[in-house]
Amino acid sequence: MHATEHYRRLISMYAAAPINQIYQPTLTVGEGEAEIIIELSEQLHHSAGAVHGSVYFKMLDDAAFFAANSLEPEFFVLTASFTTYLTRPVVSGPLRAVGKVVSQTRTQFIAEAVAYDEQGREVGRGNGIFVRGKAPLKEARGYND
Repeated sequence: MHATEHYRRLISMYAAAPINQIYQPTLTVGEGEAEIIIELSEQLHHSAGAVHGSVYFKMLDDAAFFAANSLEPEFFVLTASFTTYLTRPVVSGPLRAVGKVVSQTRTQFIAEAVAYDEQGREVGRGNGIFVRGKAPLKEARGYND
């Protein structure tokens, strides 16, 4: 399978994930990189009126995850660990997370992601270790759509 077809299938798989019905994100994927965009709404706020940290985590983890899975054409990768740093509160607008693989071995990927507000300011970052799982991508919901 050509790499661009794999990227298209990853995007389809992401769209098919039930959790994404809540966030309505968009995903783009390239070789060793991915970008997630979520249009923020009050539904994603905590009680003090800013976006809940779980939204940052999801975007950063997803961007890093898909950067890693872009380099693995057969198996679903798994997040083994992920550290998140929230550096600036966000209330509205599009939130964008960009993930990149920074190191790769035969069995694992190390990827970083940075989140930006609509002014392009960094609002969070994270890094994680991702490993090849045993579940074939062809069996993942949406991958073959």
